Amino acid sequence: MTGSRLFPRLRAASALAAAATLLSCATNPATGRREFMLVSEAQENEMGRAYDPQIVASIGLYPDTALQRYVQELGMRMAAISERPRLNWTFRVLDDPTVNAFAVPGGYIYITRGILAHLDNEAQLAAVLGHEIGHVTARHSASQMSKQQLAQLGMVVGSVASETFAQYADLAGQGLGALFLKYSRDDETQADGLGLRYMRRTRHDIREMPGVFTMLGAVTASAGGEAGKVPAWMMTHPLPEDRFTRISAAITREPQDTVGAVVARAEYQRRLDDVVFGNDPRQGYFVGPRFLHPQMRFELTFPADWATKNEASAVMAASPQKDGAIQLTIAQAPTADSAMRAFVAQQGLQPGTPQRATVNGLSTNSAVFGAVSGSDSLRGAVTFVEHNNTVFQIVGFAPQARWAAHQVTIDRALRSFAVLTDRTALAVQPQRLDIITLDRASSLAELKARRPSPLSVEQLALINQVRTGEVLARGRTVKWVNAGR
Repeated sequence: MTGSRLFPRLRAASALAAAATLLSCATNPATGRREFMLVSEAQENEMGRAYDPQIVASIGLYPDTALQRYVQELGMRMAAISERPRLNWTFRVLDDPTVNAFAVPGGYIYITRGILAHLDNEAQLAAVLGHEIGHVTARHSASQMSKQQLAQLGMVVGSVASETFAQYADLAGQGLGALFLKYSRDDETQADGLGLRYMRRTRHDIREMPGVFTMLGAVTASAGGEAGKVPAWMMTHPLPEDRFTRISAAITREPQDTVGAVVARAEYQRRLDDVVFGNDPRQGYFVGPRFLHPQMRFELTFPADWATKNEASAVMAASPQKDGAIQLTIAQAPTADSAMRAFVAQQGLQPGTPQRATVNGLSTNSAVFGAVSGSDSLRGAVTFVEHNNTVFQIVGFAPQARWAAHQVTIDRALRSFAVLTDRTALAVQPQRLDIITLDRASSLAELKARRPSPLSVEQLALINQVRTGEVLARGRTVKWVNAGR
């Protein structure tokens, strides 16, 4: 009887294994390798179309049509000579000061204004875009997802063959998903090699690619390992020194026909003129615990000793012991009342009675709530505020055992939302890049003595990819940073 029950399970396992074998026969035209793929090209396209609006909404596009068009056109030229030219290639500049670039399946490539400010020329931009195109053409994301699905497939086979194992399959599969979705060192090396290939095909000077890794290493060194300042590329990529060595060696093996190869330094830098540099205070900034948002004309005061963070989609604060939190977001509702109705309708929430009020001259709707998830219990408070045709959600919460310790502090923060009227704060402007041409040979220190900048000589040297004491020739263009004006 046991054997007869097991037989159909084994047949199911064999069928799954056979399906996996059939799907593993494709050869990737970019890498020349046979690869196992459970994710089809149509699924990649669908994922890209789904991810793109989420990325744009959470980070934001840099509002410079000419710069967006330039990056899109350069990216399309490179994608057109890749092995997958018919994808829905899309290249976007994100309004983010961090040094970063990334790709999602389906040909969606994102590059930040932060990394653009640190690149020296168009050839280096082509190196970054080529690397990200390489991730897509090599199907690295699809490959990692397929490995995840393969691992889960193994769990499914095990579940079919063993009723005892079935109850653990989902949990084990989730753990493997977190493990597999990072690019491997081999993936990154392969993307670098493909980027070099695409640079050569578009006639960009491949000798400029190692300079990108030198810059990334310098940005990392300048951050000193401080959390939040290390370039985001470093979180998922091998050490720049290793990449510099490998790519430099690869370039020496390439034919050295670099006559007429495109660098386009001055042309590239002119496109950066007046681009915002660093954090944009118009999108919100902190003065101590006070958060000011000039563009949306509001302010909110967080607890004085709490750690704070301003991101595109939310402003957050955490207590020193990390046992309490406050988060400010924009509610997707036309009124505070409708936002509250949607909030209290969430599954697992135990809301108190909502209370309408006027706080600092603004209409609000507030409530306390409890929430239970498994063995965890939370207590919290939420306030929805109507201001400037927008509904803001401010929520504070803590574990139930710690709620009493934080309740008064959180309530004070929630009630601090007010219209920003400080004229100085309302008028604040971001730092911007200024592309200047030297009228005489000069070091950056000498130039800074004549032309003030909020950046140090070391920071100016970093974005210009020069040594601090280097004398720059007359007629050279230099990226300068001006104070907000």
